[in-house]
Amino acid sequence: MPSAVRDLELDLDAFEGPFDLLLTLILKEQLEPAEIDIASIVVAFVEHLTARDRIDLDACGEFLVLIAALLEIKARQLFPEEGAELAELEPEEAAEELARRLAEYRRMKEAASWLRERLETERARYFRLGPAPLAPQAERRLAPQDPAHLVAALRGLAVPPPKVSLAHMALRFPPVAQFLERFRAVLRRRSVFDFDGEVAGLSRVEQAVAFLALLELRRAGEVALAQAAPFAPIRVSRHEAERSHAWTVRSA
Repeated sequence: MPSAVRDLELDLDAFEGPFDLLLTLILKEQLEPAEIDIASIVVAFVEHLTARDRIDLDACGEFLVLIAALLEIKARQLFPEEGAELAELEPEEAAEELARRLAEYRRMKEAASWLRERLETERARYFRLGPAPLAPQAERRLAPQDPAHLVAALRGLAVPPPKVSLAHMALRFPPVAQFLERFRAVLRRRSVFDFDGEVAGLSRVEQAVAFLALLELRRAGEVALAQAAPFAPIRVSRHEAERSHAWTVRSA
């Protein structure tokens, strides 16, 4: 054991003396590991190194192995199965196992530090979900095309569209004079007739024009209109003056 570790004097609550004696008592199970404050041992070793003129790297390495062994022994009380497994090893094998675990711990600590640095540098970056950059791109395959069909389609688009006819939307009104002559002819044969009977079978447009013709005859004083009630049939008769004139002619 290097002198820096051998000469380390400890003043703990449960033990006072050199470090190598402490290890001996623990290995002989004359001192409970749970009663040892390992943090105080580390502080004492650091103070011991500070008081020396130079740092002994060999002593530091040996101390790390020994302090790791103490931690391992102390952990056995918390994990009995783990302690039983280590108890089956020889002292040299146990020391190698402790050194391996210490090296593994160091690697995990370095990995955690690297992840912390990456987190700090990449904190302001965000990612988006999307396809993997190396994923194979789907190839779009088109069916065989005939250029002549494309030319025919373009020619069809180039032709001006036919003019849309609105003739079916136009309303054709018959002349009012047509119904004026019709009603006059009826009144020459009869003195009275029903308007609804005369326009039955005509379209709504023709009935509207016929009604305008009837109003025109009434305005000119040629006919008289009568209706028994609202929406009742309209009775059309010759004007009284015209009827009296016709009677006088027949009497003579």
